[in-house]
Amino acid sequence: MPITRTHFTDRTDAGHRLAARLAHLRGPGTVVVALPRGGVPVAAEVAAALAAPLDICVIRKLGVPYQPELGMGAIGEDGVRVLNEQVLRPARVTPGQLAAVEARERAELERRARRYRGDRPPVDLRGRTVVVVDDGVATGSTARAACLIVRARGARRVVLAVPVAPEDWTERLGDVADELVAVGTPSPFFAIGEFYADFSQTGDAEVLRHLAEARDRPGPGTGSPAPADRELTLPAAGVRLTGRLTVPAGARGIVVFAHGSGSGRHSPRNRRVAEELNRAGLATFLFDLLTEDEEPDRRKVFDVALLGTRLTDVARALPRVPAGGPPGGAPLPLGLFGASTGAAAALWTAARLGDEVAALVSRGGRPDLAGAQVLAAVTAPTLLIVGGRDHQVIDLNRRAREHLRCESELAVVPHAGHLFEEPGTLDRVAELARDWFVEHSGAGPRAPGDPPTAVTQNP
Repeated sequence: MPITRTHFTDRTDAGHRLAARLAHLRGPGTVVVALPRGGVPVAAEVAAALAAPLDICVIRKLGVPYQPELGMGAIGEDGVRVLNEQVLRPARVTPGQLAAVEARERAELERRARRYRGDRPPVDLRGRTVVVVDDGVATGSTARAACLIVRARGARRVVLAVPVAPEDWTERLGDVADELVAVGTPSPFFAIGEFYADFSQTGDAEVLRHLAEARDRPGPGTGSPAPADRELTLPAAGVRLTGRLTVPAGARGIVVFAHGSGSGRHSPRNRRVAEELNRAGLATFLFDLLTEDEEPDRRKVFDVALLGTRLTDVARALPRVPAGGPPGGAPLPLGLFGASTGAAAALWTAARLGDEVAALVSRGGRPDLAGAQVLAAVTAPTLLIVGGRDHQVIDLNRRAREHLRCESELAVVPHAGHLFEEPGTLDRVAELARDWFVEHSGAGPRAPGDPPTAVTQNP
């Protein structure tokens, strides 16, 4: 379909015209995902027209070193990496040059993800129609990476939608999207910007504004109110530790997170798990076990007694009757979630608190650091989750489990490494944790159709 060289006034105009072609997707099961930065103003118009949530999928193009505008591939969140061999081969890019470009772009990708999302985890895409939106497609590397990411996050149907794309874009990208929608597919096609009268760069401030407006916009079928979310500072073993308390309406339990070495309450991995627990009706408290001044001290990072004492103090000081609950009502069942060295601290606390802890989950943890005596004193049902490629930690968890006298399981997530960065693996961790806490805290039945574990191995 031929279009004039200045077919769109700007990205807002492009989004408005694109939205008109997507009206058939309006409904409660649709989510719009934008590629920042240029795709966000376009996607904002689409999300508003479809009354759909708006999220981002951070992608960075890998430009040829001597011609950065020419994409030889792209990288994205969740470790996705896509290379365009049709560009790489004739450009004669060496492995060293590729690695240098990727390292630079990976750093920028992480900066932007933190900048745009803050503490908020990605929108849940499982079982939903996901509309991936950019301001146009050129080589298709970034669009391909985005479609792979949303598919790995559980999208039921992937729709790739752009204002402008080359004539052959469906041949290039039809294998990663269920539907492709473009306002125009001109020929010849040299660059996306030639089809906009105003193609000025989109800044971070504009991205943040669109995302904030989309969050504030009520949508159809939103169901229960958003969880109450606030910062909370609590005393613990002579210091005061700050965390984020999230309490969904009618919360039926609360899970306290103990982070591992090099992590904290802003960890996107633990935020992803916490969001899943919030949707299941469980409150969460994510906090830092060490102060900023203490974090560089490796002795304290591995001081399980210190970390466990602080976790115990926080668990005892945490308000466990949610706002609006009856005065003097029964406290919410308490769960503990530990990652890496935080798992040992969680076990230490579970041994100290006994029956006060309803359930415990470890992700990629080092339960062995708690010691045999502590492990034997734990009474809370304990789930140990380990990545299938994390062979040394699997062995350490198996040996530690021999000392547990409580109900326990070892769940091995196939194809996952220590940090569960592989597509889909962190979602599996979140599901396993959700099911374990729901089942053992008395918060309700397991979600229909969900298996209880991944691969369970007995020592």
